[in-house]
Amino acid sequence: MLAQTPDREKTTEAQEGKLEVTDTLSPEHQAVFPVEAQNFLSTLCAKFAGRIDSLLAAREEKQAAIDAGELPDFLQDTQDIREGSWKILGIPQDLQDRRVEITGPTDRKMVINALNANVKVFMADFEDSMSPAWDKVLDGQINLRDAVNGDISYTNPVNGKQYQLDNDPAVLICRVRGLHLKEKHVTFNDQIIPGALFDFALYFYNNYRALLKKGSGPYFYIPKLQSYKEAQWWSEVFHFTEDYFGLDTGTIKATVLIETLPAVFEMDEILFSLKEHIVGLNCGRWDYIFSYIKTLKKHPDRVLPDRQVVTMDKPFLNAYSRLLIRTCHKRGAFAMGGMAAFIPAKDPQENQKVLDKIQNDKALEANNGHDGTWVAHPGLANTAMEVFGSVLGQRSNQLDVSREEDAPITAKDLLEPCEGERTEQGMRHNIRVALQYIEAWISGNGCVPIYGLMEDAATAEISRASIWQWIQHGKALDNGQVVTNELFEQYLAEEINVVKAEVGEQRYNSGRFEEAAELMARLTTSKELTNFLTVPGYDYLD
Repeated sequence: MLAQTPDREKTTEAQEGKLEVTDTLSPEHQAVFPVEAQNFLSTLCAKFAGRIDSLLAAREEKQAAIDAGELPDFLQDTQDIREGSWKILGIPQDLQDRRVEITGPTDRKMVINALNANVKVFMADFEDSMSPAWDKVLDGQINLRDAVNGDISYTNPVNGKQYQLDNDPAVLICRVRGLHLKEKHVTFNDQIIPGALFDFALYFYNNYRALLKKGSGPYFYIPKLQSYKEAQWWSEVFHFTEDYFGLDTGTIKATVLIETLPAVFEMDEILFSLKEHIVGLNCGRWDYIFSYIKTLKKHPDRVLPDRQVVTMDKPFLNAYSRLLIRTCHKRGAFAMGGMAAFIPAKDPQENQKVLDKIQNDKALEANNGHDGTWVAHPGLANTAMEVFGSVLGQRSNQLDVSREEDAPITAKDLLEPCEGERTEQGMRHNIRVALQYIEAWISGNGCVPIYGLMEDAATAEISRASIWQWIQHGKALDNGQVVTNELFEQYLAEEINVVKAEVGEQRYNSGRFEEAAELMARLTTSKELTNFLTVPGYDYLD
């Protein structure tokens, strides 16, 4: 059993094995991680944690085939699923209208502001916009518990400004960590456990009763899936959890992010594997661009240009959006649009340019047939609401938009090379963004405003992976220079000085910029592309 003293090593025994918390738990943290929650997590680990390694190994096998020359394609052995007439189980009433969703990490002020924003849903994020230091992860669970219970508040310690929840907050959805991420502060049978199971178990255990009592439910966003077999794993976790707590099948609802290139070829299969629990798919565009680079990294004809020109009107991204809509609506599931990473500008003229970009981006999504979209800042919610409101009219969603008249979208469409320049300015910008983001991440902040965009791990991944790919294939910039390890290191040294001037000597010296530069250099000049910067980055966190 778990000892109640917060400063001692704690273990809990379950029938199937031993769960051990290897760091301290404060009394507040114990409240969201009690013995009962630990027993539940221990049982989940016993049944499901061991299978993740084989799922991740299957990813590597598939990647090795693509590296050897194959291109991703739709699966032959699941053609009957794609051609079948089945539908998902259904969508709860409070998720019927998701026209604008806001995303962000789980810190207390953010949770309140996001739930109070002019949006339908807040996706509280334990993944790409969060740096998972142990205290932050547990604080996030406290904050979501308090939000669900309706008694969350926050007082700014500097100016005394108070924040509290409005009477009609947005619907809460929790995004757990991807299967590749670990929670190193908890072991099961001496093995570090999956972060996904930790996040899922604590959020579910602490909140399912209160959520169901108020007519909502335990809703989740599932990130980074690469195959329907990974969706099947999640389906089994959901079914087991419902049985464990004596709940009806389909009580848990999930939205899956299609943010990897392999997954776009298995969307029907992912929906089918989760049909009792899934309510929609989401165009996780930034991670999808990163995955396009990562998946096709050995293919010299598919090297992307500057990040800034890889927009949703590019053929391979527009095909992805349209196929997701067609696939989802055929099955009665929502097709959610992607993230607008812009943030409001203080200068009125600059801010109008931002709003115009949001207007154009969201109009493309709404007119394509998406049921909703994402914003990163409350100041952009009204613009996104107006765009979707004008297209939706009296409807709550666009499930009636089938896109069946479209020409079939082929693997060739989804893999279409992307035209555009590779510029010195673009490369230097990538270096500055990645450097500043990595520094923030290893310092405990996973959601950072940089140069007018709200950067999270996905956008930083694009920045560093693009340069890696340019180096590997000897691509030339607009200044005529070929991108090499040496050129990157030269630009990195120069851009470190730019960043130092921008943030100021004091901020630079008190930060972790040197460590961030070392990590970025290691990731960018390595012979093989590291799958996720957050994996080596996790070693820098307490």
